[in-house]
Amino acid sequence: MVAHGNDAEDSWFRRFAVSPEAKARLVCLPHAGGSATFYFPVAKALAPGIEVAAVQYPGRQDRRHEPFLTSIEAIADRVAGLLRDKTDRPLALFGHSMGAMVAYETARRLEEAGTPVAALFVSGRRAPSRVRDERVHSRTDEGVLAELRRLSGTEMDLLGDDDVVRMILPVVRNDYRAVETYRHTPGRPLDAPIVAFTGTDDPVASVDEVASWEDHTTGGFELVTLAGGHFFLTRHQDVILRRLADDLLDRGAARV
Repeated sequence: MVAHGNDAEDSWFRRFAVSPEAKARLVCLPHAGGSATFYFPVAKALAPGIEVAAVQYPGRQDRRHEPFLTSIEAIADRVAGLLRDKTDRPLALFGHSMGAMVAYETARRLEEAGTPVAALFVSGRRAPSRVRDERVHSRTDEGVLAELRRLSGTEMDLLGDDDVVRMILPVVRNDYRAVETYRHTPGRPLDAPIVAFTGTDDPVASVDEVASWEDHTTGGFELVTLAGGHFFLTRHQDVILRRLADDLLDRGAARV
């Protein structure tokens, strides 16, 4: 990690590549049960042209002794508070699954505070206005693990390790509770354009549900469908990285 900034910044953001001359900044937000290291390949691939700051939620990895934040809004409040003065280069947000909701609520807060958001990239998540009654967080431990296996979001061999399971279950359950109890508060659409990536066979976000992200922006919308299930992005990393790089480097060049 390349650490800089104040203590709060260093606690919340992981920068895995040095990018002092970057033309744009991309803040990446993890999925439920995920951590900042999920975006290590993204940071390495986009450097040095784009600075990637991956968010580390409390309660996991090096923040495992900190209390969880139990709502999407609470996480967004903290992340937005640390980004409000980051106006030296175009600022974009990327989030997968739960991270998409945090990214969206963060973008809302930034725009309300007068901080422009160059683009919002969302992945593997239906639009905020499309609600399902899901209660994975209230299942037994085995029920939560069954959902993880269904989505293939965690390596299957790790789920057979009792010590690992005991460690990740509280994190996963908390994150599912935050996602499943989130309800969108209607308000002004974003000015930022939204690009939504989705897997054609994602069991928790249909193409139609993801297409409804268009209702949440006046800045332009693009839907990108790729073959695969909920973690389609690991199969199509090159395609997604190319799309992010092209978009953000164009915005950085336009600002010069």
